[in-house]
Amino acid sequence: MTEFATPAVVAADPHANTTDLLVERVRATPDAALFSLPTADGGWSPVTAKEFHAQVIALAKGLAAAGIQPGDKIGLMCKTRYEWTLIDFAVWFAGAVLVPVYETSSPAQVRWNLSDSGAIAIIVETPDHFSRFDEVHPDLPAVQHVWQIDLGDLDKLAASGASVSDEEIERRRTIANADDIATLIYTSGSTGKPKGCVLTHANFVELSRNSAVALDEVVLDPNGASTVLFITLAHVFARFIAVLCVHAGVRVGHQPDTKQLLPALSSFKPTFLLAVPRVFEKVYNVSEQKAETGGKGKIFRAAAETAVAYSTALEQGSVPFGLKLRFRLFDALVFKKLRAALGGNVKYAVSGSAPLGARLGHFYHALGIAILEGYGLTETTAPATVNLPTRSKIGTVGPALPGVALRLADDGEIQVKGVNVFKEYWKNPEATAEAFDGEWFKTGDIGSFDDEGFLTITGRKKEIIVTAGGKNVAPAALEDPIRANPLVGQVVVVGDKKPFISALVTLDPEMLPVWLNNNGEDAGMSLDEAAANEAVRAEVQRAIDAANELVSRAESIRKFTVLPLELTEASGHLTPKLSIKRNVILEDFAGEIEAMYSGAPATEGMSAIS
Repeated sequence: MTEFATPAVVAADPHANTTDLLVERVRATPDAALFSLPTADGGWSPVTAKEFHAQVIALAKGLAAAGIQPGDKIGLMCKTRYEWTLIDFAVWFAGAVLVPVYETSSPAQVRWNLSDSGAIAIIVETPDHFSRFDEVHPDLPAVQHVWQIDLGDLDKLAASGASVSDEEIERRRTIANADDIATLIYTSGSTGKPKGCVLTHANFVELSRNSAVALDEVVLDPNGASTVLFITLAHVFARFIAVLCVHAGVRVGHQPDTKQLLPALSSFKPTFLLAVPRVFEKVYNVSEQKAETGGKGKIFRAAAETAVAYSTALEQGSVPFGLKLRFRLFDALVFKKLRAALGGNVKYAVSGSAPLGARLGHFYHALGIAILEGYGLTETTAPATVNLPTRSKIGTVGPALPGVALRLADDGEIQVKGVNVFKEYWKNPEATAEAFDGEWFKTGDIGSFDDEGFLTITGRKKEIIVTAGGKNVAPAALEDPIRANPLVGQVVVVGDKKPFISALVTLDPEMLPVWLNNNGEDAGMSLDEAAANEAVRAEVQRAIDAANELVSRAESIRKFTVLPLELTEASGHLTPKLSIKRNVILEDFAGEIEAMYSGAPATEGMSAIS
């Protein structure tokens, strides 16, 4: 087996828990801003480490006064906002365990998370969240307390705990040791009923301490590191970064509404971002179509090609003089505006959940923004690998983080062990046993290493398609480049046990009218009409042709169907982090898939290279 390990750079502390990270931060920089809250005039108001700590203790006292005991499970259903992390640390200071519930969860999902975890309380944000919980409350007799943020219940809770002593909170916060449960996070359920991942205090503490050293140029900016969180904190990726920011003293703002993200970035001026590849694709695509609308589409595309060439040359160690001149021209015309749109100070962006693609990586790198791709799962407390400011290769997800080891099984499956690996699946010893080979967690992902230990993800083990001809095809290798097209919303490659590969495609409803207008078509047409439109289908074909050039003929997409609808989390086809639920899609659109293989020759809708 191929194996790479990065030794821990911070000694493990068997007695430390997550509350120590905040206590240490207050001791180090009590008056430094740890958060910034949005103000009515579009500005930001600072919250110091000392002020945050005081609010955490006050809320922890309220929880204690309400009867919450150490070890109790508390559900939280709330979008990304300051109060999320306030509640997170208050629950830890009270000695309890938080069970995140996605704010988009259905009543049935709420019921499962709370009943399976044994939660005795829940904090919801809005009346809508409350109504979804209330629908299943009769099935949850153990839930004794329901608090709603928008009704001011957090302030009421804090006020009710005035009689609880500081000594009681200190006792509670120090009960948990490193190997005790810190949180119970349920998987997205893309392959069945969600499983509860038991993440320990050591998972967060040791990973934060080691990651802060590895990513010191990102989180320890000498002028003050800062970021705006917009990914849901119910997901382990943003949750870990939030904890890391408390440990490292990074100033954090929140903006859950992605439509308001650019104004927030403009006023907040973060030094780094946390995002999934779809966000970077959107920024690029919106910029391209905006340039097209203004008659400057050719200039933008020339600038993008120059950026990719420039970054590639930089990585190879030498930039030709002519390329330097072209880059300087486009930097003044195009790139400067893009940097300003992100706030002007972004130096790094941490990307996870799916491959970004080398082209976009090089594009942003040329802008002066290093996108540090990483890889991990809920079971690995988010990151297992990440590209570092000092050690990075575009197109890979980087080397193992300090304290983490990785190996490839004989079939190419990535296995992980180290400070980040979860303890077990909650009340599910069979699933736990199946997920481990000794100390090694079996991720279910397929990958490869280069000679220096940089990992590249090639697909999901369970998603590998085997055609009737016996060809193994990794869907992601085709889906990711197609999804980068501004017109494409989602793409699902199919063809297991079939004679050739096909694809289901949906259109991006936000980009569709812009694209239609820029291409002389009726911008008001519906998704139904657009799915049958010849110009739209030709553009989808071009995206597929480009992806087909990256694979062998046997792996190429021969036919496709444009679905006249969206695949969304609400429709049950996407997870909260916008990954496709492949099994659900294959079942729900079985008729459309079968139609591509029956009654028509394989040349219909076929790629030009076939």
